[in-house]
Amino acid sequence: MNLVVSNQGLALAFILVLVTMGIAYREKLQVNRDIIVSVFRAIVQLFLVGYLLKYVFRVNNYLLTIVLALIIVFNASYNAMKRSQGITHAFRNSFLAIFVSTGVTLTVLIAVGTIKMVPSQLIPITGMIASNAMVAIGICYRNLNQAFRDQRQQILERLALGADLKEASLPILRETIKIGIQPTIDSAKTVGIVSLPGMMSGLIFAGVDPVRAIKYQIMVTFMLLSTTGIASLIATYLAYKSFYNERKQLL
Repeated sequence: MNLVVSNQGLALAFILVLVTMGIAYREKLQVNRDIIVSVFRAIVQLFLVGYLLKYVFRVNNYLLTIVLALIIVFNASYNAMKRSQGITHAFRNSFLAIFVSTGVTLTVLIAVGTIKMVPSQLIPITGMIASNAMVAIGICYRNLNQAFRDQRQQILERLALGADLKEASLPILRETIKIGIQPTIDSAKTVGIVSLPGMMSGLIFAGVDPVRAIKYQIMVTFMLLSTTGIASLIATYLAYKSFYNERKQLL
């Protein structure tokens, strides 16, 4: 079975957007302009990416595939940086965390033969991995800012008792990494019972045997747990020192 979305069907599906706009108008949420802009941007960006991927898949060039994967990592790092709320070197930290977590996960998947080094597999998987790492890092940055503000007195007490920066910050670091990973853990708990994720649903829509689709989804669960864990760990340990000055004093 082939899933076909006609232009007419796609246009009529815009009714779903109008429903949300109607709710926003009725409740005076003042977000209708943002909804229109976001939908327009999504349409333009997706069509551009679609035609770009079509070209890359047809060319099947190793170097071009790597470049596109790096662009994905770069954009994910930039968006993670925007959520840092003033943390210094946020882009560098985000890029390193996403690059390492994506690289490790892809290397394992390729090494065990789960995916092949071809654009049609490497690029979509890279996008899934990098986007989840980006979200996890954003959560970590938000928690670091909140925790260092709320627990300022406790940190000062640990420093006064002779703790170094890592020891004084350790409870916050551990809690931050846990919070960064938690959404992925929660998603893994409910997958298949509460939710049928996008990759699995897409394969089933395309006519793939459900059991085979489930195997792919299990692979996705494994790789997202790996990615968010590594990215949260690296980003947190790189970012926490920005809350101290060069004299090891809490800002």
